[in-house]
Amino acid sequence: RNPRNFRPMPDADAHAEGFNPLCGDRLTLYVKLDGETIRDVAFQGSGCAISVASASLLTESVKGRTVPEAERLFASMHELLTRDDSTVDVASLGKLGALSGVREFPARVKCASLCWHTLDAALHREAAPVSTE
Repeated sequence: RNPRNFRPMPDADAHAEGFNPLCGDRLTLYVKLDGETIRDVAFQGSGCAISVASASLLTESVKGRTVPEAERLFASMHELLTRDDSTVDVASLGKLGALSGVREFPARVKCASLCWHTLDAALHREAAPVSTE
């Protein structure tokens, strides 16, 4: 109901658009970098509660991390959300661990992972919109 870092960022160094055509989740993710460190991150858009909550948690978790650290976190979250045999230590993820239950609902995995794929696209300066399909 009160997502963190839900705002535009006109001075962003990178941004990416994400869209889930299955349920209509849509977001823009903005990243402000200081060298290899993510100084600020924000998002705007609309979507289901899982999508918005995941994006809010993402912004809180990657702020202050380096780009390689954020990439490793993306890989961990992708594994956590998509693999039943995940070896990711949920406790080490802090609040992000709450998203682990989403994999029990395969139709909702894309809702939780959209922002993570969009972050990855922003960090790699990919121009094409991210789609979960």
